[in-house]
Amino acid sequence: MVGISATGLVGIGDNVVDAYLERGEYYPGGNALNVAVLARRAGLVNTGYIGLIGNDAEGAHVRASMIAEGLSDGNLREAIGPNGKAEVTLDAQGDRVFLRSNKGGISRKLSLRMDADDLSLIERLGHVHTSCFSYLEGELSRIRRLVRGLSFDFSTQRAPEYLAQVCPHVTMACFSAADLDDDGCIALIEQVRGFGVSTVAITRGVQDALWMVDGTLFRQSKKAADVVDTMGAGDAFIAAYLASSIQGAAPVVALDAAATFAAKACGWFGAFGHPHPMDVDEEMLV
Repeated sequence: MVGISATGLVGIGDNVVDAYLERGEYYPGGNALNVAVLARRAGLVNTGYIGLIGNDAEGAHVRASMIAEGLSDGNLREAIGPNGKAEVTLDAQGDRVFLRSNKGGISRKLSLRMDADDLSLIERLGHVHTSCFSYLEGELSRIRRLVRGLSFDFSTQRAPEYLAQVCPHVTMACFSAADLDDDGCIALIEQVRGFGVSTVAITRGVQDALWMVDGTLFRQSKKAADVVDTMGAGDAFIAAYLASSIQGAAPVVALDAAATFAAKACGWFGAFGHPHPMDVDEEMLV
């Protein structure tokens, strides 16, 4: 049973470095890590992260960056192999464009399994966020038994068989669906709600976000932003919504805070900053 003092969030799973080729530097990122870090920036003090890094310079930078953001590395694993890496570029509007990646690096080969310390942290904080990039599907049922809320970012993954595998274990399903109009979003929402998911969240870039919470549909428009880089803006939206709602805010209040924070996140490079210069002789992706 979850204790009544559970008031935090644990991000579990993917982390990467995003290498900006034109800038000659890389930044920490990855949905699960981003949400943990950005929820803390958005005002949720009790946040944690459980994940796997490589034993390379990029993995070391991920560790240093999360510590600098106030997260403990006590539930971090380090394995021999490359950290997750992606190469990106920015278009004239500041929108990030992914070029290629190593598909999670070593974390793709070594799936996370929760140990006693992980389970203790999960139960104590009471809410978990993870993603389709975290290779954590086999652990979802065990995690769900310990928490009040389990949010899962599907990104653009909408395959019916995958929804059927994951949705029964989550309380909040998040999607990126800039390609869907309102009718398409409503159809997706109803499909996911059919698995018992109480909150279905759809972000659509510059279009309105659509949120279904306990059968009520909410629409949230974007806020004005001075855009330098849209990397992580969707993660910032989700993180701020979770930070507000976990602390008791009503959906309409949490969504307004989410839109404000996402606009703010467009004003820095990388998902949450912390640039590191690339070695000119380094092969980022192998």
